[in-house]
Amino acid sequence: MDKRTGLENGGLYDEHYVQKRIDRVDNVEESGKKLTGTFHTSGRDDMSVLAMQRLYDQVMGLAAKFKHGEQIKHVQMVVYTISQPNGPATPVDMVVDYHKYDYEFAEPPRVTSLQNTVPLPTFSDFGDDVYFVADQRGYESVVYYLAGQYLKADKSGKIVDPRLKLNKVVREISYSPNGVTVKTEDNSVYRADYVMVSASLGVLQSDLIQFKPQLPAWKVVAIYQFDMAVYTKIFVKFPKKFWPQGKGREFFLYASSRRGYYGVWQEFEKQYPDANVLLVTVTDEESRRIEQQSDNQTKAEIMGVLRKMFPGKDVPDATDILVPRWWSDRFYRGTFSNWPIGVNRYEYDQLRAPVGRVYFTGEHTSEHYNGYVHGAYLAGIDSAEILINCAQKKMCKYHVEGKYD
Repeated sequence: MDKRTGLENGGLYDEHYVQKRIDRVDNVEESGKKLTGTFHTSGRDDMSVLAMQRLYDQVMGLAAKFKHGEQIKHVQMVVYTISQPNGPATPVDMVVDYHKYDYEFAEPPRVTSLQNTVPLPTFSDFGDDVYFVADQRGYESVVYYLAGQYLKADKSGKIVDPRLKLNKVVREISYSPNGVTVKTEDNSVYRADYVMVSASLGVLQSDLIQFKPQLPAWKVVAIYQFDMAVYTKIFVKFPKKFWPQGKGREFFLYASSRRGYYGVWQEFEKQYPDANVLLVTVTDEESRRIEQQSDNQTKAEIMGVLRKMFPGKDVPDATDILVPRWWSDRFYRGTFSNWPIGVNRYEYDQLRAPVGRVYFTGEHTSEHYNGYVHGAYLAGIDSAEILINCAQKKMCKYHVEGKYD
């Protein structure tokens, strides 16, 4: 079979061929970093990641026509061959592109901002090593540890502070120059001088919480301009292993002619020995589609893919499957935010800005680390300082710089 058309029904691609595709994508990203370094910090020069890919292809086509020694001004680019204007078109190119961008941002390159994701501040500031968190306690333990620093707890560490109200669904927030009133679904009413809203961007974009009076137009527009992405990690358990194991084989990719179709796989022999569990990640439209079908249908699709990936293996039926439904859950309405093309620092500042006595926080308000847990943590500190400056120091004016300042 022609290696450009795919081995969708079984077989491994030539390692040298695949490495060349990976190297090409890495080269384009490195040159993209140089390009964003020339952009105005306001974001006015921004473009999508896909636009950058198209631009490289076009520029290199033009560069080939220039004689040796001639220069193309204002261009710092390398070759990235894209045979179609909508991005990589072959199965290998699509899954490599998906692994590079969608697997990180949960949305395709056509909507993701280049300036705000390349280079990615999280990797630039903390390193690009990625680790799987296998701690059985999960992130919840971090939340309870932090809460225990200022809320009353018993000897076992369990929080018993009467001020903490759990399992309350906020449905209405009323605000005025004199204070705020919060009403919950069970008809409880809470009054305070200020309120900090930490609901996800997806919830803010839904009708779960009603603000009275309605939030001003500039705030609503900022909320709806930002993207709430959907990122789904599906765990599948089997009675035995049939997949590659050992060093350098933790991840494997399925190069489908359908972009994003069960493409990125991970095995857990190191984290959970003998668990016989595989993880497959889907995002965006595939996540929404899968959330709306039964787990049995999803399991059947997964088994079809795995039997194509390992045609010579005895692939048993999965014994269990876990399909998170972040998008369908009214308390999340997605997984994390992604910075889209068309939103610059001006709109971001509006997204974070308080409205009267209503303050906002969450990973989507993190200036550099939106979409990440550490972004949520640091944003909480920033938002708390903004509120404290107003409540205690009467420094209540939040400055939003002009769109192109």
